[in-house]
Amino acid sequence: MSDAQTTRFRSAGKTDPGARRSHNEDSFLDRPEAGLWAVADGAGGHEAGEVASGMIRDALAAIPDDLPAGRMLGEVRQRLALVHDTLRETGEQQGGATIASTVVVLIVRNGHFACLWAGDSRLYRLRGGHLEQVTRDHSLVQELVDAGLVRPEDAESHPRANVITRAIGAGDDGIEIDKTTDRVLPGDRFLLCSDGLSKTLPTAEIATLLAVPDAALAPDLLVAAALARRASDNVTAVAVEAGAETVEG
Repeated sequence: MSDAQTTRFRSAGKTDPGARRSHNEDSFLDRPEAGLWAVADGAGGHEAGEVASGMIRDALAAIPDDLPAGRMLGEVRQRLALVHDTLRETGEQQGGATIASTVVVLIVRNGHFACLWAGDSRLYRLRGGHLEQVTRDHSLVQELVDAGLVRPEDAESHPRANVITRAIGAGDDGIEIDKTTDRVLPGDRFLLCSDGLSKTLPTAEIATLLAVPDAALAPDLLVAAALARRASDNVTAVAVEAGAETVEG
């Protein structure tokens, strides 16, 4: 991540309990002034998922706006590690309960982005009309796909599609977070979302709704489309558009 340029952004987020749930365990962060966005999804079937996702949101919300790229990346990693340790300690105090959350984080600085994630919350990038899934799910079904035991087109409907293999607050060892980086071009659009969205809407529909003329409307449209399909899980979407204007930093 270079420190040569800063790109301006338009972004917005939306979350909803879903068509079949009354309780929302998702949280999101929308900080265009800091070049920082996140979606966290309290792990399904675990206790106090909303506490876990809320702790991640609050920890990232406390990071100062104007940190250079390297320091911002370090702060995100450090704060996620602290939340991980706190959730594990809390769970042990509650008799071994698992209190956990997936997370996907987008950091943009000076024409480059870094994405950090654990679990099956996703980052997509829309560029030139093509939608690309940037993240790779940490899930049992993804492992089965990688092993050739499940076809990719059957993954979303698999009976164990909700089983994740990594999360903040889960596992016996230290936190495992994947990272990927790439350039950001003016006009790129990013979507951070919980699996309640990605498992409900087909990729083609996600691409169409993310490409609406006003990027700030995309989260509302995406969540509404998922609810219209009777989304069985909490649904969260954060859309980010890289502006055409850059300034020297």
